[in-house]
Amino acid sequence: MTGRQVALYFAWSRPDEVTAPLGVLEDRFPALFELRRLFWPRFEQFADAAKFDQGVGGFLDNIQLPNFAHFAELVASWTGNAVRRAERRTDAGLHALDAEFLTGVDTLVVISFDSSRTDQQASDAEIGAIRSFLDDPDHTLFVCPHHDIGEVDDLPESERLARQEVEFHHHGDPAIPARQCFGDFGLSLLNGLGLSVRNRFGLRPAKSPDGSPAPLEIAAELDRSGLMEGVTTFNLHPHLPHFERLGDSVTKLDVLARQPIDLGAPPHPFTAGGRHDFDALLQSKPGVFPGRLLICDTTTWSSTVGGLDSLQRFWRNVVLLKRAAE
Repeated sequence: MTGRQVALYFAWSRPDEVTAPLGVLEDRFPALFELRRLFWPRFEQFADAAKFDQGVGGFLDNIQLPNFAHFAELVASWTGNAVRRAERRTDAGLHALDAEFLTGVDTLVVISFDSSRTDQQASDAEIGAIRSFLDDPDHTLFVCPHHDIGEVDDLPESERLARQEVEFHHHGDPAIPARQCFGDFGLSLLNGLGLSVRNRFGLRPAKSPDGSPAPLEIAAELDRSGLMEGVTTFNLHPHLPHFERLGDSVTKLDVLARQPIDLGAPPHPFTAGGRHDFDALLQSKPGVFPGRLLICDTTTWSSTVGGLDSLQRFWRNVVLLKRAAE
């Protein structure tokens, strides 16, 4: 037992997510009834409308949040402390990522699963609180936006649908509409910290012949804290982002792990440019902050999309990092 305190901060606005118009496909979570229809009969345990909200709220409570339950259970068993958890906005109001929430936290994971439609932005006070958090060399922060699929605003109107079709066929997930963009809160937090990053695309990861995730390419020489010791893979979520470092972020962030792309999947503009892998885990370089800052996908903390043995090793490495005084 290390006594370490881990916190999960879900950066969405629940009221804005659950009231998304179901007639608009883009930039929202699926409703529970939609998921039941697409993947019938996989989710028929949630069919009783008297017991389960069939809207987006039902998806969040019965599908999305349970994905992170195994991580929280393991953390509690390793540390002796329950994971501190908060949703940014609920019907009760704003739960800011502030000094009060961060008091006593050693490891913070920001799950930036917020739809871009809801425009979640880190405030100056929140950015300041995170800067203070990172002033402690024993503190670790993970900022985790999800994918950005079908963003075509920079293309001529005549080319947009064709581009979205290409991206859709590449990832192959019928639950994802032509455009589904997440992560504004996490990206705004990073921008406030002077780290400009873009969570580009939704790329299909490669599988090994046995169906498990293909091995990561790990820059072991950059792994100063041993986070990747014994780790070989992440997961097989069908649409994972490439974390593109923009501007001087190239000089502030290292690429700690790259994940191979399924080159047997339908083509994608990213692979057409010559890339066979995507930047899956970024880490702040020495001297950027006294503490550690890392960037990865939200599903790195999920137990439902493969690679669980290796993921558990990664989680354990993160949670059981030694303090400087130990």
